Amino acid sequence: MTSIERTAYPQFPRLMTARELHVFYTPAPDEAVWAQERTDADEHLLAMTVLLKSFQRMGRFPKLTEVPEAVIDHVRRCLELNEAIVPQYLSPRTAESHRRLIRQRVGVAYKPGKARKLAEKAIRKAALVKNHPPDLINVALERLIQASLELPGFSTLNEIAARVRAEVNAGMLWGPLLG
Repeated sequence: MTSIERTAYPQFPRLMTARELHVFYTPAPDEAVWAQERTDADEHLLAMTVLLKSFQRMGRFPKLTEVPEAVIDHVRRCLELNEAIVPQYLSPRTAESHRRLIRQRVGVAYKPGKARKLAEKAIRKAALVKNHPPDLINVALERLIQASLELPGFSTLNEIAARVRAEVNAGMLWGPLLG
């Protein structure tokens, strides 16, 4: 399995600087108003805003448990919420509704089948000249971002890269012998 750290797959840094928090995770005033108009509880407001800022930075929705406490604390302070408020969804339907709204706001489509096909096509083309799995995954990431598609999970991209790489390499090995 390819190490996620060896690819450009978006993830939170181990250490978050004050500058990163300010630049990437400070909600703009219109974003805060937008989220407030679409939520009915402080927990949902915090969760939606954390997911909005994370999605804008990473092109994917992290699990709320994956978000560093520094990011949550920063967004909480920006929204002027009580320290006791934690980002959470009591209903999966609310969480999905918020993800749909965020995708609309950011202009990214959630089409997992299309994303997998596009990633496979990009990896297959790149595998003719590249053999290093992180390079293949990075090519797919670039193509998915260009297409404004939500990124699939890392394990999905890793599986596609491994499978396609094996197919292309087998074709290069056996193709001349069989042809």
